[in-house]
Amino acid sequence: MTSQRTRDRLIERLSERGITDNTVLNVIRGTPRHIFLDEALSHRAYEDSSLPIGFQQTLSQPYIVARMTELLLANGPRERVLEVGTGSGYQTAILAQLVGRVFSVERIRPLQEKARQRLRQLGLTNVQLRHADGGMGWKDRGPFDAILSAAAPAEVPQELLAQLAMGGRLVIPIGPQGKQQALYVYDKTEEGIQEQIIEPVLFVPLLAGLLS
Repeated sequence: MTSQRTRDRLIERLSERGITDNTVLNVIRGTPRHIFLDEALSHRAYEDSSLPIGFQQTLSQPYIVARMTELLLANGPRERVLEVGTGSGYQTAILAQLVGRVFSVERIRPLQEKARQRLRQLGLTNVQLRHADGGMGWKDRGPFDAILSAAAPAEVPQELLAQLAMGGRLVIPIGPQGKQQALYVYDKTEEGIQEQIIEPVLFVPLLAGLLS
C-alpha cells in the first residue's frame, strides 16, 4: 500500500500528465498520503483520484495538488503562503515542505484538528492553523507572497486579492458548484491584477460560516 514502488508509479503518472517541477514531484513522492485518509480508504491513497474525508469535503487528487503547487512556485520561492481550506492537511503538508511559512484557514473544526495531528506527526512546524471563514483570508498575517485555495468560489474573492503582496500570486478554482469550473491564476503587478485561465477543474464550493 505504501511501498516506494506504489509511490513511484504515482509520480510517473503525474509526470505523464505534464507535471515538470522535480522539487514538487519529490515532495509528493516522500509525503505519506495514506495518513491523511481514514483507514478504510488508505489502500487507495496513491491513486490519482480525489477521495472523501467527511463533511462533504474531499482530499484533492495528487495531479491537482501538484499542478496548483507548481503554479504557485512558478515565479520563484515563496516565503509567506496562505492556504484557504486546510481540509485533511495534505496540501498543507506539501506546501510546508516547499515554502517558508504556511498560514492555513479551515471552517470545519474537526477537519482542522485532524490536520493538526497529522502535521505534528510529520514534524512540520512552519504551519499556523486558524478556524475561520476562508473567503475572508487572514488579513492579520498578510500580505502573502502567494495564496492557494482548495475550494471554489463563484467569483474571485476581492479580500484574497487585497491580501496579496506585490508580485504575489493567487491560485484558485472558480465556478459554480456542480457546473464547469476552471483553475485561475492571478498575479499582482505594478500594472494591476493579471488573470490566466489554466484548465478545467472540479472542486467543492467555497462556503461561508463555521462548523465546530
